Amino acid sequence: MKRKFKKIYIEITNICNLSCEFCPKTARKAQFMDKSMFEAILTKIKGYSEHLYFHVMGEPLLHPEIGDFLELCGIHGFKVNVTTNGTLVEKASDSIISKPALRQVNFSLHSFEANARDYTLDSYLDGIFKFINRACKERQLLVSLRLWNLSEGGKNRENKYILERIRKEFGLDYELEDKLASGRGIKLAENIFLNQAPRFDWPDINREHISDRGFCYGLRDQVAILVDGTVVPCCLDGEGRISLGNILERDFDDILNSKRARDIYEGFSGRKAVEELCRKCGYRTRFGG
Repeated sequence: MKRKFKKIYIEITNICNLSCEFCPKTARKAQFMDKSMFEAILTKIKGYSEHLYFHVMGEPLLHPEIGDFLELCGIHGFKVNVTTNGTLVEKASDSIISKPALRQVNFSLHSFEANARDYTLDSYLDGIFKFINRACKERQLLVSLRLWNLSEGGKNRENKYILERIRKEFGLDYELEDKLASGRGIKLAENIFLNQAPRFDWPDINREHISDRGFCYGLRDQVAILVDGTVVPCCLDGEGRISLGNILERDFDDILNSKRARDIYEGFSGRKAVEELCRKCGYRTRFGG
């Protein structure tokens, strides 16, 4: 029986048009996944999940064939979530908004403060709001506005202004800061949500050891496929440190049942991190690890 995942990440490109302070970047070869490779991957993962996320590293809306990729996902019966920094959404709107396979778009609003830029915060938000308004008129598309940049130092520079713009855009009669203080997301309108969370550090093989103990949903709820076909346990292995094999060279089931994959899965079942990268991952501490 096939293992079922809540989601499978496919990195359609590892190239990004921004250079965010919180993003670790990647030393891997910069590339775009081609259409034939993408469809071959879809064929191999069919039955393992219904939901795909076009993200690990890179900006998915930068891919020149993203519209075709969404079309293929529809043909193969997949629903797609896209996580984007939002800077290219106006340009990409015509290519993506009409595609039935597109289920949700997540906007990483925290990317604005993390970059030197030649555009204003207002023009950035205007482009995102324009996309949301069009999506609401043309179809039922889920949208998540994300501010994942809370820090112990207090309020972030632009957050207050962003929240006020959102409040006005959606005609809300309450202060968003007060609602977000509970730590829960907010429904802004039908299918439109706002989420805020603390900033986190990506796992880094060169950082200090955190703990051998803990839990992670890698290989349990999710698995990721990098732009060259390398399969890794989760979406935070942006360098492919825990390579389980290449899906272009091996069956997906063989990769998932390899010794290394089984050791990771069984380790976390016993709340033990067996991989060095996992022992240096701060994100898994959110799950009590």
